[in-house]
Amino acid sequence: MARPLVSVLTTAYNREEYIAECIESVLASSFQDYEYIIVDDCSRDKSYEIAVAYAKKDSRLRVYRNEKNLGDYPNRNRAAELAAGEYLKYLDSDDVLYPHGLEVMVKTIIRFPEAAAALSQDGDDNVCYPVCLTPAQAYREHFFKRDLFGRSPGSAIIRAEAFRQVGGFSAQRMTGDTELWFKLAGRFPTVKMPRDLYWCRTHDANETSQGHRSDTYTRFIQVAVEALRQPACPLPSDQVRQARRLLRRRLYKSAARALLWERDARRGWELLRAGLSVQD
Repeated sequence: MARPLVSVLTTAYNREEYIAECIESVLASSFQDYEYIIVDDCSRDKSYEIAVAYAKKDSRLRVYRNEKNLGDYPNRNRAAELAAGEYLKYLDSDDVLYPHGLEVMVKTIIRFPEAAAALSQDGDDNVCYPVCLTPAQAYREHFFKRDLFGRSPGSAIIRAEAFRQVGGFSAQRMTGDTELWFKLAGRFPTVKMPRDLYWCRTHDANETSQGHRSDTYTRFIQVAVEALRQPACPLPSDQVRQARRLLRRRLYKSAARALLWERDARRGWELLRAGLSVQD
């Protein structure tokens, strides 16, 4: 069988309420040169059985079940290990791919073969997408203009070879995707795509609606600080110092808000300590 151009990857854990709609959205894509891999992470509900029922009707769909629960990002890496496509397209089992979404993503990244990933970005009236950024441009965009790397895996299409070169996702909960974008963007160009290529569902059982734990914001800042420390950081030393000062200022402002307005002393002191740890 010919190698598919794209591997669509869905990792699932207890998503019986949503996974059918997710699968159907992929099968309804205008772009059809793909394989579809679903890896169930020991769900306790009917997620696996629902996926298997769809696989019996479409040969492009393959379903696997882990012997033990791996957790979010390790399971994403597991899915990538099973993939044969030149590009990886993650879609969470509670999200929906718009019919045009995969086609836009594929055509976009093909235009820029030197790029490691293309990220769906909020609109900018001064930019006609897609735009290919050098490593330095991507880092400057993230630190000095707008959040570029705070994107979920569903917003991206990734060149599989580049993904494997940087070691895939880390095992860090919540921040594994942001870490990956930093690693990829430090070594390869990054493409910005328009928004509204997929729908990220919000519901009571996902982390977005549950709210971040008190240390999550500081963890994202720490990921950014660590990226600035890496030898692969494409920014010159003066811009690295400037970026660290901006990060420290954000932490101090958040600490003041937590202490003075939210009356959350624990969170306030956590943010303050995190700010003090960010050195020029």
